[in-house]
Amino acid sequence: MVTGSRESLALRPLVTAAGVPHDGALIVHAGISRLSRAGFRAELIIECLLDQLRDGTLLMPAMTWRTVTPQHPNWDELDTPSHTGVLGEIFRQRYATSRSLHPTHSVCAVGRDADFLVSRHHFDDTPVSANSPYGLLQNYNTYILMLGVGLESCTAIHLPEEQIAPDLYLRPPASTETYRCRDRWGTVHMVRTRRHWRLDRDFPKFAKPLMAKGQLLSGMIENCCSYQIVAMSHLLHEVTATLLRNIRGTLSDKPGSAPPSNWQDDE
Repeated sequence: MVTGSRESLALRPLVTAAGVPHDGALIVHAGISRLSRAGFRAELIIECLLDQLRDGTLLMPAMTWRTVTPQHPNWDELDTPSHTGVLGEIFRQRYATSRSLHPTHSVCAVGRDADFLVSRHHFDDTPVSANSPYGLLQNYNTYILMLGVGLESCTAIHLPEEQIAPDLYLRPPASTETYRCRDRWGTVHMVRTRRHWRLDRDFPKFAKPLMAKGQLLSGMIENCCSYQIVAMSHLLHEVTATLLRNIRGTLSDKPGSAPPSNWQDDE
């Protein structure tokens, strides 16, 4: 049973305090090695979150940009593993009912709006576009939970980057790559995408102003694992305002953040 489990007792108060509604949407980025060493079970963490989102949608990234490349251009919705951590991979294999068709930045989901939220990712030629799950989630009561990781792992921040300064943050259209993406029913989709430049980003800088406004909650779970949780609308408002003042606003102030002469993906 999830109710009364150690995982539930640890996680439920923080998502409740953040205001995550039962019918909302929650994106989870996680690195749970410390929780695992402390005896927390990945399955019970997921089931606790599913119970909180009982009338909503739970989503986790299923990144494959390291393994799906122009040299290895085939991607399969069911069979291609992600490299975004144990929790996300267990979620992909055992709980998710849908996965967006994208060769580098796919998202897995389960719940009320899962099918819709992943249905249009392959329509555009950038990883975190308006048709990606992150773009569509702007119209939902969406929260982002960082579990054992910080905002450096928050993919949604790429959304305003792509919208406001695509020439800075994305490789040029001439560098668009084409991939064979096979969905769960066996249909192959030819999906075109441009990769992000690898830049010296500083996403964690947004935590301080959000915390000052009372919009980001952070702390520790049993003194072993950090967490941060924020409404997606608050995060994107902060990032967008920053980029409108300075299109390099997501980058580190340190030298050396210009695009490299030889491209690399950035996550």
